[in-house]
Amino acid sequence: RVPLVESGGGSVQTGGSLRLSCAAPGNTSRTNCMGWFRQAPGKEREGVAAIYTAGGDPYYADFVEGRFTISQDNAKNMVYLQMNSLKPEDTAMYYCAAAPFAAPSLVLYPEEYNYWGQGTQVTVSS
Repeated sequence: RVPLVESGGGSVQTGGSLRLSCAAPGNTSRTNCMGWFRQAPGKEREGVAAIYTAGGDPYYADFVEGRFTISQDNAKNMVYLQMNSLKPEDTAMYYCAAAPFAAPSLVLYPEEYNYWGQGTQVTVSS
């Protein structure tokens, strides 16, 4: 089990910003890839952003359109998702996830991830 704890969700108006944080247990073989996912009511869980803990360019879903930034602080064992220019359609439960390995072409697929946090709610009002 890999304990992941998200925080930073909340309610904002359209155009607002939020920064989500994910506390991970450390850079272990089980957390080589970290991702942020979201799930809105009645919809499937979808990938938002992902990053390899060893470094390299991050990966983003097309709908991000440059509004979000995933980052990590390995010294603090934290992964972040800075979300700017939020839209009502960004409203969802956001989850942090970890995977021992995920191929670059699959890093935004929830099925690739073994460990999940409890989620943090993001609500964007118009």
